[in-house]
Amino acid sequence: MRLANDAFHIAVIGGDGIGPEVVAPALEMLRKVETLTPGLKFRFTQAPAGATTYKETGTALPESTTRLCEEADAILLGACGLPDIRYPDGTEIAPQVELRFIFDLYAGVRPCRLLPGVPSPIVGADKHGIDLVVIRESTEGLFASLGKGVVTHDDAKETMVITRHTSERLFDFSFRLAQRRKERGGKGVTHCVDKANIFRAFAFFRQIFYERAKNFPGVKADHIYIDACAAAMVKRPWDFDVLVTENMFGDILSDLTAGIIGGMGMAPSADIGDKHAVFQPCHGTAPDIMGQGKANPAAMLLSAGLMLDWLADKHDHSPARDAAARIERAVDKAFAAGIKPFDLGGKDGTAAVAKAVMGALD
Repeated sequence: MRLANDAFHIAVIGGDGIGPEVVAPALEMLRKVETLTPGLKFRFTQAPAGATTYKETGTALPESTTRLCEEADAILLGACGLPDIRYPDGTEIAPQVELRFIFDLYAGVRPCRLLPGVPSPIVGADKHGIDLVVIRESTEGLFASLGKGVVTHDDAKETMVITRHTSERLFDFSFRLAQRRKERGGKGVTHCVDKANIFRAFAFFRQIFYERAKNFPGVKADHIYIDACAAAMVKRPWDFDVLVTENMFGDILSDLTAGIIGGMGMAPSADIGDKHAVFQPCHGTAPDIMGQGKANPAAMLLSAGLMLDWLADKHDHSPARDAAARIERAVDKAFAAGIKPFDLGGKDGTAAVAKAVMGALD
């Protein structure tokens, strides 16, 4: 049990491009939230990782950074990777993906919530609202072949892997989340998103889903094919609550859901395991706008809120839970008041958005 006066140790990886630019206001916000929330304390340790680190040292994820992440209570990450710096085989430098495998971060949490004042391309979204979560399995599926694919002159092969061990934990995580959302007024519905009508691996995936559903009678379990899900998502996203799916499907679906709430700059994320978790915005390093003060920090700020919510749940820490709610309220207030970043067609840069959110903290 964590003592009330213990500080949460946060490993901070700024990364590349706009990564450090959005991490800075997130840390500033967390420090202010610390002063507003009795019983909440932080200790931040910065660490290098990413394409720039690779260019300078030959290593994208130094051992010292991995050790820090293992020792920390949580990991806050900006964004990593640059298009002109790659491994010798031409693949992208993505330590954020490496961390998923190192720490078995099997549950990729991708919230999709339409904020007040933010327009959606979906007709009716302003009336119905959008509030769902995609849970993307993050260590298996098609990504199990990462770096292991076989390429010959005539063909190329990648292998999809789905295991019972990971799937059971993934579905339990998803049902628990749906139950928690139901307690807060949500629908309490979890959809398994798959292609079970074509692939035996997905039929296995769905079978395990319904096996685990029996342990959560308070949550409704349902299923939908990935193609049908994508079609429904751009028509009636408010029909969904929690969706759980395979790694590659989740990669695509979570980008789609980001698109219906204003774009990647509005989409936070978390990669969660049994012991460790990484919190980062869904967007990339955006080298085309780096250094210009145009990056939208909203996704990073919301990711910091997700981090506090996870710490609160893991350690039964009510001050962290209160702080997470403070951050969400402040971001909502800032956008409801009319703040409009560049990626939403406005003229408010990183500093302006951060200032608006900071000013809305209560």
